[in-house]
Amino acid sequence: MTKYWFKPKKYGYGAMPSSWEGWSFTILFILFVLYRVNKQDHMVMLYLELIVSAIILIVISKKKTDGVWKWRWGKE
Repeated sequence: MTKYWFKPKKYGYGAMPSSWEGWSFTILFILFVLYRVNKQDHMVMLYLELIVSAIILIVISKKKTDGVWKWRWGKE
């Protein structure tokens, strides 16, 4: 049995955290982004790190979501 960290959003596209693991993962991502943006490094490297970390966030979120990501209007 897989424990899901995220649940599909009721409105719109994507998912939102539904467990402490999901919230921790999301907060760690935000802290990483804020740390990297404030570090004043090479801009190209910064953009690459942010793109890669966002892709990792999306992939893990999709795998740990209870359901599929699709556009929802709140009727489900």
